[in-house]
Amino acid sequence: MKKKFKLQDLDCANCAAKMEDAIKKLPGVHDASVSFMTQKMMVDAEDAQFDDIMKQVVDVCAKVEPDCKILF
Repeated sequence: MKKKFKLQDLDCANCAAKMEDAIKKLPGVHDASVSFMTQKMMVDAEDAQFDDIMKQVVDVCAKVEPDCKILF
């Protein structure tokens, strides 16, 4: 399943790159992209585990950029 999300308060391109790398390493994730310019994130992951994976994505993003919010 591939979904796009809007990001709020992502402050720098370096943080976006760190978030993208960390999300890609999560089990069940096929691909991910985080764009600082558009403030958007795309996650392509296993359908059956998507909700659990998104919880991990939120945790990863909070560690890299505590002020950044993922708008569902």
